[in-house]
Amino acid sequence: MKKLLVLLFFLSLHISYAQDYFPTDAGVKIAANTLVAFTNATIYVTPEKVLKKATLLIENGKITNVGRSVKIPKGAKVVDLSGKTVYPSFIDLYSDFGIKKPKRAGTRSRTTQYAASREGYYWNDHIRPDINPIKDFSFDAKKAKELLNAGFGVVNTHVQDGIIRGNGLLIALNPNASNAYRVLDTKSAQYLSFSKSAMSKQAYPSSRMGAMALLRQTYNDASWYAQGNMKNKDLALEALNNNKNLVQIFETGNLLDALRADKVGDEFGIQYTIVGSGDEFERIGDIKKTNANFIIPINFSAAYDVSNPLLAQQISLRDLRKWNQEPSNLKVLSENDINFALTTRALKSVKSFHKNLQKAIKYGFDKEKALASLTTIPAAMIGNSAIGNLKTGSHANFIVTSGDVFDAKTTIYENWVQGEKNVVNDMTIKDITGNYMLFVNDKNYELVISGKAAKQTAAIKMGDKKIKSKFSYKEDWVSMTLNEDSVYTRMLGKIINTSKVMQGTAFDTQGNETSWSASLQVKKDNKKEEKKKEKEEKEATIVVLPVSYPNLGFGNYKIPETETILIKNATVWTSEAAGILENTDVLLKDGKITEIGTNLKARSAREIDGTGKHLTAGIVDEHSHIAASAINEGAQNSSAEVTIEDVIDPNDINIYRNLSGGTTSAQILHGSANPIGGRSAIIKLKWGENADAMIYENSPKFIKFALGENVKQSRSSNGTRFPQTRMGVEQLFTDYFTRAQEYEVLKKSGNPYRKDDEMETLVEILNGERFISCHSYVQSEINMLLKVAEKFNFRINTFTHILEGYKVADKMAKHGVGGSTFSDWWAYKYEVNDAIPYNAAIMHNAGVTVAINSDDREMSRRLNQEAAKTIKYGGMSELEAWKTVTINPAKLLHIDAKVGSIKVGKDADVVLWSQHPMSIYAKVEKTIVDGRVLFDRNEDLKKREAIKKEKSKLITMMLNEKMKGGKTKAPVKRGDINFHCDTLEALKK
Repeated sequence: MKKLLVLLFFLSLHISYAQDYFPTDAGVKIAANTLVAFTNATIYVTPEKVLKKATLLIENGKITNVGRSVKIPKGAKVVDLSGKTVYPSFIDLYSDFGIKKPKRAGTRSRTTQYAASREGYYWNDHIRPDINPIKDFSFDAKKAKELLNAGFGVVNTHVQDGIIRGNGLLIALNPNASNAYRVLDTKSAQYLSFSKSAMSKQAYPSSRMGAMALLRQTYNDASWYAQGNMKNKDLALEALNNNKNLVQIFETGNLLDALRADKVGDEFGIQYTIVGSGDEFERIGDIKKTNANFIIPINFSAAYDVSNPLLAQQISLRDLRKWNQEPSNLKVLSENDINFALTTRALKSVKSFHKNLQKAIKYGFDKEKALASLTTIPAAMIGNSAIGNLKTGSHANFIVTSGDVFDAKTTIYENWVQGEKNVVNDMTIKDITGNYMLFVNDKNYELVISGKAAKQTAAIKMGDKKIKSKFSYKEDWVSMTLNEDSVYTRMLGKIINTSKVMQGTAFDTQGNETSWSASLQVKKDNKKEEKKKEKEEKEATIVVLPVSYPNLGFGNYKIPETETILIKNATVWTSEAAGILENTDVLLKDGKITEIGTNLKARSAREIDGTGKHLTAGIVDEHSHIAASAINEGAQNSSAEVTIEDVIDPNDINIYRNLSGGTTSAQILHGSANPIGGRSAIIKLKWGENADAMIYENSPKFIKFALGENVKQSRSSNGTRFPQTRMGVEQLFTDYFTRAQEYEVLKKSGNPYRKDDEMETLVEILNGERFISCHSYVQSEINMLLKVAEKFNFRINTFTHILEGYKVADKMAKHGVGGSTFSDWWAYKYEVNDAIPYNAAIMHNAGVTVAINSDDREMSRRLNQEAAKTIKYGGMSELEAWKTVTINPAKLLHIDAKVGSIKVGKDADVVLWSQHPMSIYAKVEKTIVDGRVLFDRNEDLKKREAIKKEKSKLITMMLNEKMKGGKTKAPVKRGDINFHCDTLEALKK
């Protein structure tokens, strides 16, 4: 009888509380009725416009009204959202949703593909603006569910393949609709990147600068095609012209690539929307100057597992900083008024999106701006005002949440897309999380419930002892089982009193019954004080280390400024007719050398005592490959269209190391993969500046040519590119310069002509406007190129390497070509077997302007010692030996009016040495560029100590992260590329 009464009691409870779940409006699935009114909600119409206790009215997939006093039409289904918040569904502008990954072109042939494989399209397979993914689009229900659960309602998808990738599709994530309905725009944007197509093995381009050159030429050709000047139909160029008014979205892999993409766009009047990489904070000033919209990923790095101190030593400071600084990127972008949207791109799981965004908010990113970056901003970027907001007439795309969508405790209940409901978490399940006092069997327990909605879990303790238990919660009913040393208690009960109290009946293993109850323990602390305490705790735990320029070890937190500097009583090596001056003062002012003499005085000048020390002009390296992201574009036998200026890398630590060895200027040469290489960049080693600031203003124009084994592919296992012989190299030069002459004739004729960047460069050579530095070894080839130059009436500027220069020094002098050589390299490959260390002296004695170069990041730090070798090998005087690394290379680079010697009026690029500059014991004490101290030995020692302390601080932070249960990853040692003449960059597909 007692059991029957208990059963009747619970039945009565179930009936009395049934209205809590059946049939609440929030829990009923809307099917036939398409007119729905959501009432009593906090509604974010836009991030800036928030309505309290408002109504949202939708019908046929659109919003028909929204406001505080909306009249609800007769027959509308009313959904009471009291206590709930409604936001516009999110938008992701960079996705490959519903698009199959392109299959890689497969072939067993070891022959390199040079020609395009598509007939009727552009000459390069990696230009694919004709790709329209609509025919192959397939709605991915599984991926859609992941995105819907994260709050996304619309994605902009495309085929992520190629340099120009075709158009995108704007897709509503509506699982219940047809493609015809859910596709909002079949041509939403045009996509670009620097990555080649996986569907072709065409070799060109093989470098970043090649990809940039290809883009430029493609735009030129598209313009030429649009004017009706091409005889044959080109479907790719046709599509490119048709897509030119679309939003142009450019994927980049890093900060430097973002700036490079913007540079190409500016040249053609195109403002790209740039897909960033999360490191924009490192050069925020440069990012701001692009005036571009950005799409930003939030795939923050995990902390390194630094528990092994030996492995931890291998992690660079730059990589350690990245983990610490990345979460501040969104805040920095926002504070600098850069317009950006957010994307799930690069996340391993969409589930981590909110966690990462919450982290960014914790690091100072404003919540209103966060919402805008997911709604109104991407909608505006894509030019669609019917998404990303809850205004009348917009698509009924919205999410229903328990509160602030960016709060970790908030639950997303539903995501409506085009008026169709998608349940994320059952809205009828109450949030019962919290700490409860559980009373059962005359005992008190601590019951802790955590989690969200149906995934809420419980843990039970008595004092410090954890009690084994099982917990389930459904339809306001709670079921728990306690296991205390194999003594079981089963409990069944009901949530009552707005989730603050639970009560019901407990059963032991003998079938005995008793009542149980649990009450929520409410903290009595003042809520304002709690919030204040939480805020203080958050601020106390977040330490974002400052950014340096560049953002790695030895970077500058502030770019050094030009100073007025008076160097007193030094031994001055002028590299001019004045020779070496003892006990001499040199005044540097406004970035120039303004006075040379004795007993000089200057008001407010920083005085440096040079007593017993030697002052020289900064060393000039005629042939270097540092400070670049790529060196060779070797996929064609001529790459005159590419330029190293496109790929200058200001983050290369070798810039700083070169300054420590006294080098202040360098020509960054293209490699020697082809006979006609790319154009050079002549830079000052302005450590801390961006790439553009390093390039000489009004820089002389140079290009790299090459002869010998490298260009005829002697050591290539699959080289099939013309030329294959030394005589073929000569014919190639003849053919190209003949074409250049014909091109110039057409250009001057006044008739229409197709602009060809490669031919434009060669015409500059013919007209003496661009100088040649030629990689060379063998006497016969040197003779050959001199004859080709004389045949076409131009002059070779410099033979570099030129290790058989001693054999043709008289002919070089007659032609007027300089020689930039190694001091004592030989026998490292067959064609240098005749090299001798007397080469430099012999050429010098024949009247050739001779420089000693590095071609090597390590040698460029000790060119002072390389110059000294010419004294031993050939008996050159100290003055002439020193000129081989100062004024002579400056002359060869046509920058001798600015640098290379200490002379009034020249740039203040000087080096203070501890003793005789060509001594193996000499150390650089200060390197000054444009009157700015960019290397100081004493400051260097301080930087080393600071790096040690900063790494220790970051490692401690990472250890704390691991101890708190945060995710970690294995240490990785950064491997920098050591570029040489024959280094080939692998341009990713």
